[in-house]
Amino acid sequence: MERYYHPWCHVVMVRGGGDVGSGVIVRLYRAGFRVIFTEIERPVSVRRRVCFSEAVYDGRAMVEGISAVLVRDLSEAKKVWEKGQIPGLVDPRCDIIKSLSPDVVVDAIMAKKNLGTKMDWAPLTIGLGPGFKAGKDVHVVVETKRGHFLGRVILKGQAEKDTGEPEPVMGYTHDRVLRTPSDGLWKPFMDIGDFVKKGQVIGKVGDKEVLAGVAGVIRGLIRPGIMVSKGIKIGDIDPRGNKDYCSTVSDKALAIGGGVLEAILMWCSNGHNIEKIA
Repeated sequence: MERYYHPWCHVVMVRGGGDVGSGVIVRLYRAGFRVIFTEIERPVSVRRRVCFSEAVYDGRAMVEGISAVLVRDLSEAKKVWEKGQIPGLVDPRCDIIKSLSPDVVVDAIMAKKNLGTKMDWAPLTIGLGPGFKAGKDVHVVVETKRGHFLGRVILKGQAEKDTGEPEPVMGYTHDRVLRTPSDGLWKPFMDIGDFVKKGQVIGKVGDKEVLAGVAGVIRGLIRPGIMVSKGIKIGDIDPRGNKDYCSTVSDKALAIGGGVLEAILMWCSNGHNIEKIA
């Protein structure tokens, strides 16, 4: 399918294809931008049905009708763009930047710290959430914490600090998050979209059970057969019980994507001069 791409911005590279990164990609793709994303060798995404990172395992991934295809290099990426799709590649160090020369780089890893993104990687670099300082690590930061400032473009300073507290859903915080009870191999008994009762066994890590802390629908669950360490997040339960939420980009991810889109358009409308918007 032939596709029209935005004339003011040649390529946007998104670092990370998890749920937030995918929300950013969806927003940019629908706005007419040519997007490519990079991932690590074995991404561990919780909300897999809305994560383009799943293409690393399956070769393809689809989020809200938008297709991503795993590629090996820039020449393959160009062919994917010609088909109106999104290329993604395994490139933890982002070596493709040398040949890609993106106009914009978005760090969407959501690691709460900078894992190597540099401001000189592109004319406009954007960091999502804590771990970045606008004007030092990146040109622009976008707020990722829920609340009044979610999705806001930060031209000076940094995002709010990570509290480590899960976002409340119907008053539930830690109870709705599934975490590993020990080190070991993850073996799920249920899947995303399944309804569970409080106390129901979701799966096992080694010989220890993972139990549902609340009743609801399983909104996210990491892939089976992954070696995990104790205490990491492997899933979440949505007590609202709406199955449609499992396969649609979240309001949070879309809000952050809107902030990224705003920053790019600010940069474009000021003649690609970052100093005019800083």
